Amino acid sequence: MFSAPSAFQRAAVPPDSQEPESRHPRPTGEGAVATATAPDRASDPSTDPAPAPAKHRDAWFDNVKYLAIVLVAVAHAWEPVMDDSRATRALYMVVYAFHMPAFILVSGYFSRSFDMSPRKVKRLVSTVVVPYVLFETAYSLFRRYAGGYDDTPISLLDPLFLTWFLVALFIWRVTTPLWRSLRHPLPIAVAIGLLAVTTPEIGDDLDLQRVLQFLPFFVLGLVLRPEHFELVRRREVRVLAVPLFAGALALAYWLAPRTQLGWLYHSSSAQELDAPWWSGVVIYLAMLACALVLTIGFLALTPRRPLWFTVLGAGTICGYLLHGFLVKGAGYFGLFDRYPWLSNPVGLVVVSVVAAAAVTLLCTPPVRRALRFATEPNLDRMFRREPARR
Repeated sequence: MFSAPSAFQRAAVPPDSQEPESRHPRPTGEGAVATATAPDRASDPSTDPAPAPAKHRDAWFDNVKYLAIVLVAVAHAWEPVMDDSRATRALYMVVYAFHMPAFILVSGYFSRSFDMSPRKVKRLVSTVVVPYVLFETAYSLFRRYAGGYDDTPISLLDPLFLTWFLVALFIWRVTTPLWRSLRHPLPIAVAIGLLAVTTPEIGDDLDLQRVLQFLPFFVLGLVLRPEHFELVRRREVRVLAVPLFAGALALAYWLAPRTQLGWLYHSSSAQELDAPWWSGVVIYLAMLACALVLTIGFLALTPRRPLWFTVLGAGTICGYLLHGFLVKGAGYFGLFDRYPWLSNPVGLVVVSVVAAAAVTLLCTPPVRRALRFATEPNLDRMFRREPARR
């Protein structure tokens, strides 16, 4: 029988800490690419220098981020009501098998040119460090006063609920120059993950188990090139992705009552999951392979053209950071206990639709603008100015 994940230790949602690249992606610092803008019509073209080529967002990457954040929010909403449904648990297992690896891989891809330059360090602090401090504090206070857990400390060493990914992203990104300089970085990252899954002494500080066990997907993103994504987008890959997910769901349905969910979270060692160390090695490698295949299938099925939700891909950091308050708040106020019918098939559909609609609203441009003080603050006064360049 499964044990439900701890509310503030097991959730896993990646933020929108970087912007997508153009249709043929190139490394662009933090991955931030501005939407194409028209030149100033009041300027005199005979005296002004030629404008820089306009850059635009890649609709495919925005679609990937939006669809992934919807799956994440829906999976979190399933946690309190899925115990009585084997099919829902199977769906949950499939989603958790690939949604974090997909986000981490994309994050690594957009971190390829991070080089610890002052400009990039400043952006790393404003989009990762500051949101972590603010939302780690907010979730701690929310758990203490709304959830009634009076002993909840405010500690930056013990990430709560969603915030662990911000810690991980900071560690991965500041080590990017090291991974980029190695001849064979991916095998080394896998070896580190294997050591982590067999080392219970790592402890819970900074959630280092997940940082190290998910590291191979970030390093994989660093070594990928645009042509690799073009291979994923081919029609034959999309066709194969459909039976792939059908088979994954069938396998998950069979495994649902037989497998610990802890293997999906990558937050514990094999010994902490009451398994011998050697089984941790085998299961970890199997989970890596499964996550990679499902991630490829997810990327292949994501639409390439602009759709109504494409613009929401730029605001997934808000959906990531805010939807946790809704899910945990519903649990704190006894919503799921008060309405047991939510565990029925109809109730599960209602929960899924409400979660998807809520996270969609949280990704809209007005919410993104309102939350910019916390997710993208202006820190110019904290940093020295760079010397003028020619």
